[in-house]
Amino acid sequence: MAGLTERTVQAIVADLEAAGYLTRTRSGRRTRCTVNHDSVFRHPAQDGHRIGPFLSLLAAPGEDARTPGPDGR
Repeated sequence: MAGLTERTVQAIVADLEAAGYLTRTRSGRRTRCTVNHDSVFRHPAQDGHRIGPFLSLLAAPGEDARTPGPDGR
């Protein structure tokens, strides 16, 4: 557990969506978030760098950060 409330997570996801880092789609009662790996960082220190390669660095070895895991995430 990260110790975040549902309201806090919803605000973070809304901010990421507004910035273009992810897209939310509803499917019945579920919401699915898709990361836009071609988005670039906003900070001038990372000017021109895409977030996809960074997320790949954070993924577990042998895991592709672009494909959902067995639980759909």
